[in-house]
Amino acid sequence: MKTEEKLNRLEEIFQSLGKTVVAFSGGADSTFLTAAAVRALGKENVLAVTAVSATLTDDEQAEAVTLAGKIGVKHVLLETDEFSDALFTANSAERCYFCKKIRFQALVGWAADRGYSWIVEGTNVDDAGDYRPGSRAVAELPAVRSPLKEAGLTKAEIREVSKQWNLPTWEKPSAACLASRIEYGLPLTPERLRQVEEAEKLIRPFCKGQLRVRHHGSLARIEVEPEWISKLAEPETARAISGKLKSLGFHHVALDLSGYKMGSLNQDLK
Repeated sequence: MKTEEKLNRLEEIFQSLGKTVVAFSGGADSTFLTAAAVRALGKENVLAVTAVSATLTDDEQAEAVTLAGKIGVKHVLLETDEFSDALFTANSAERCYFCKKIRFQALVGWAADRGYSWIVEGTNVDDAGDYRPGSRAVAELPAVRSPLKEAGLTKAEIREVSKQWNLPTWEKPSAACLASRIEYGLPLTPERLRQVEEAEKLIRPFCKGQLRVRHHGSLARIEVEPEWISKLAEPETARAISGKLKSLGFHHVALDLSGYKMGSLNQDLK
């Protein structure tokens, strides 16, 4: 199916839903989804909602606000409470399932109270290739739909059309919530997530592209794109980064010589 046909299908899906809430993170997929919803339904029938908790960085929250303004859609920051649920904080391999279930159940009720029958979220067809237990939670909630996936849109197509629509996220790197940086089995706390957030802020001036600090308790494992490994390994730079991360509470700092890999902590599940 050609991209144009998929876009037509996407518009049909939105028109069949009518008044809609978009789960809006400010990433490439949810930004495109929001823009497509506005095009199909008009901005008066679309509400973008960003879930706010310790899993979202301050920078990501601010960027979501800015992007919603550029699209011209009404935007709400909705505080969520997944850290009160022991199944989430236990940080098992099902962490994302519990998080999505908690968030979307709350969002469905919140939206219904305000006259919105449908929630849409930004899963695309390429996401099936990664370990995503959160997708099961979405599938279990009849009021939550995944229009990009239903229309057959790939990540590449979403980026290409986003570029045509002048969306600033067309080349935005893929991102994941802060909880995905914490080693499975290590209990999730807001403090650990803030350690990761601050560590990545401190390392960012030294590299470009993808960056992850994986939290292994007393050890921080740094992943960057391969071309930046030698830069971070330079003695002066390495000493600076190690000192900064140890000031955050890490006892050991390691640079992963394999480089950045999406979902690298999932390798232990295989």
